[in-house]
Amino acid sequence: MVLPDLDRYDTLPKLLALNAQERGREVALREKDFGIWRSISWAEYEERVRSFALGLASLGVGRGDVVGLIGDNRPDWVMGEIAAHAAGAMSMGIYRDALDDEVSYLLAYAEAKVVFAEDEEQVDKLLALGNRAPSLRHIVYSDPRGMRKYDDPRLISVSELVKRGEDLRLAAPDRYERMVAATRGEDVAILCTTSGTTARPKLAMLPARALLRHCAAYLAADPRRADDEYVSVLPLPWIMEQVYVLGWGLLARMKVNFVEEPETMLADFREIGPHFVLFAPRMWEAIAADVRARMMDSTPFKRWMFDRAMAMGLKALERGRRSWLADLLLFRALRDRLGFSRIRSAATGGAALGPDTFRFFQAMGIPLRQLYGQTELAGAYTLHRAGEVDFNTVGVPFVPEIEVRIDNPDANGVGEIVTRHPNMFAGYFRNEEATKADLREGWMHTGDAGYFDAKGHLVVIDRIKDIATTARGDRFSPQFIENKLKFSPYVAEAVILGDGRDFLSAIVCIRYAIVSKWAEKNRIAFTTYSDLAAKPEVAEILKREIEAVNAQLPEPQRISKFVLLYKELDADDDELTRTRKVRRGVIAQKYADIIDAVYQGRSEIPVDTLIKFQDGTTQRIRTTLRVIDLLPVSNRAREKAEAA
Repeated sequence: MVLPDLDRYDTLPKLLALNAQERGREVALREKDFGIWRSISWAEYEERVRSFALGLASLGVGRGDVVGLIGDNRPDWVMGEIAAHAAGAMSMGIYRDALDDEVSYLLAYAEAKVVFAEDEEQVDKLLALGNRAPSLRHIVYSDPRGMRKYDDPRLISVSELVKRGEDLRLAAPDRYERMVAATRGEDVAILCTTSGTTARPKLAMLPARALLRHCAAYLAADPRRADDEYVSVLPLPWIMEQVYVLGWGLLARMKVNFVEEPETMLADFREIGPHFVLFAPRMWEAIAADVRARMMDSTPFKRWMFDRAMAMGLKALERGRRSWLADLLLFRALRDRLGFSRIRSAATGGAALGPDTFRFFQAMGIPLRQLYGQTELAGAYTLHRAGEVDFNTVGVPFVPEIEVRIDNPDANGVGEIVTRHPNMFAGYFRNEEATKADLREGWMHTGDAGYFDAKGHLVVIDRIKDIATTARGDRFSPQFIENKLKFSPYVAEAVILGDGRDFLSAIVCIRYAIVSKWAEKNRIAFTTYSDLAAKPEVAEILKREIEAVNAQLPEPQRISKFVLLYKELDADDDELTRTRKVRRGVIAQKYADIIDAVYQGRSEIPVDTLIKFQDGTTQRIRTTLRVIDLLPVSNRAREKAEAA
């Protein structure tokens, strides 16, 4: 694979123009609409970006302005982003499920002038902000369905934007080419939101040339080809989807496909059969859980075949090989069923993936590798090399120019992971204080704890602030134990508690789709999530799952008690980030009464609360949580409980 000259083609609009010139008729993008895949050539891609960019210019968008984008992954989202760069503006992606408060904060903070909004749902969200986004002058919508009832002067359809662009092109035929030539690689192109595990998300400033050079370094470690197929299913505001759809899409010229709806994602994914996939750990966990749940519903013979094939696959994996018999009996058909039949490369990132889930997919023949990075470092910068996959590490840096060190290591070599490379972010947008705190002498202080193993692979343990110590002085990583729990098909989320306490406990959320199927099969009547989670039979099956995890853990790290929460953890309630990381501070504060009751030795916890849904409606929850005992607690803990 020969990459373009990034000294000359140092911005996304310049690369798009090059691809349209050299590969104009070749397929660049596909979108599924009304059940039919519609192809977009490189020439058509640039033509629409040109119209968008000139349309933005006609609206007064220019150098230094901010253009927001919100909605599902669509070609118009990507084209709107590149058009913003062509106009000299910075793009800022907003997660499609972000609530009003988060959207208003980002738009007001960045002083966004224009927002590309996909449809009526996102337009409603923006209109509801009122004067909380005073800089917002124009809302460009792509889907006209349901829009006739609105008369807000800020609204403009994407077809009207295109017309404005075409009118400007007729008046100044070379205007777009001059705009593209004026784009500079050193200028900030993307304002990318950080995960915000503890506070409001920050906006990392990513210069165009730096992003493209880092994408090129990544391609050196994991090459792509022009005939590779990729399905865009990760949220486009996330840095890694920016890397794949924009960086890799333009550099390697691979074909990027967009599914029809989130609900049709797996079916559309299978139709394409991509050559590369990156899923967040939550997605890999969900797929593994779904496979295991389907086997629970199958015949005894099929369950036996699955168990035998998986055992053969895992045994072969331990020897560094693949089992041809297991592949013939099960895995080939299973990969095809999941859409992985053509996979040449697969990765997980954004958070830690449990070793059990990792082994599951590796045994299945999916070449899964772990990567690691941060938004500020332009996404991932370490990856397992082919043939060097280690479930406990995140591999090595892509290229020698990426430097990683461990600061303030303890006796075991564990300290803070600190990184620098030539293509990192330019600081946080309008937040010099945060920039100085995280970026010191050119090194990014990640806040993650880790060490290098004997092979030189980086091992990431947890966030430094999340590594906990019990009252007895035993250190533990909550994330490590949580990942083991989430390998169970019945566990959707888990939060491990125990910092400063005498023993470990857990708040567990059931995986409703699977537990409800299990309950129906076993003729257990239930009405809602809360009702199902309160069933004694459900508690018993979760108890067995957690006991199995305890058996794999050293004694000080075993879970002594757990409760099944009455609701799922939700990003809309600030309990998770938009990339599905647990906000531990929020959990500790929101469920303080439940946590205290567990450690006071109570066996039942009455709950009477209101749940607010995204549409503003509320539901009252009245239930009783049972505290399930797994292990005898220490005498000290028992004395405390009795005194309480």
